[in-house]
Amino acid sequence: MAFLLWILAVVLVVAGIVALVRKQFLWGIVLIIVGLLVGPGGVSVFNV
Repeated sequence: MAFLLWILAVVLVVAGIVALVRKQFLWGIVLIIVGLLVGPGGVSVFNV
């Protein structure tokens, strides 16, 4: 399960960076923050 959360977090952060490159700053920031919240390495929503 942790591996799947890690993969999801990586996909969200990469999508956020791509959105930032495309000048979609709000969407990019939201995706990066959600990616960091979902990721098992930092603060995870599922561990609270």
